[in-house]
Amino acid sequence: MFAVIKTGGKQYRVAADDVLKIEKVAGEVGEIVTLGEVLAFGEGADVTIGAPFVDGASVAVEVVEQGKAKTVIAFKKRRRQNSRRKRGHRQELTTIRISEILTGGAKPSKAAAPKKEIVDDVSLISGVGPVLKGKLAEAGITSLAQISTLKKKDIAKLDEELSLGGRIVREEWVAQAKELLAGKAPRAKVDQAAAAAADAE
Repeated sequence: MFAVIKTGGKQYRVAADDVLKIEKVAGEVGEIVTLGEVLAFGEGADVTIGAPFVDGASVAVEVVEQGKAKTVIAFKKRRRQNSRRKRGHRQELTTIRISEILTGGAKPSKAAAPKKEIVDDVSLISGVGPVLKGKLAEAGITSLAQISTLKKKDIAKLDEELSLGGRIVREEWVAQAKELLAGKAPRAKVDQAAAAAADAE
């Protein structure tokens, strides 16, 4: 069965398990959201068309990722008027997976995926061992959240205090901390898995 839905001023033809990017929809990753503006649904030649929407029809979707599109530049110039204007815009996007197409006012049968507990441990950052973890604790850095919000001046100060020789920037600690807080696997484990796969080949 397919459905034609309207969201963000655009129309999409979707079926179960399709993955697509649409304009931002409120919801956390793993959450099930219902989109109620269904223009048509059906299978084969048996299609129900709404006027403009089909009563009681909706599409349940799972939020896969929240993000942004590439920056679009709008540049306007008037010749010989010394007038120019430059504007940038990044559209917020949501990646969704179609869970099911619902008719007759039915409710979604799938529930939101249980949230993973995030282990807030600085030693998950590749290159941070027990000794360095202790030094960071002495400097007042005990969580990934603190590392993810470090600014350039904070990094320079920490680098000098602990004699790290630029490791924070070189090993991308801030980016790693943000990835870990978002629920991604530690880079060291990903690298080990990739190395093991390469050895197996």
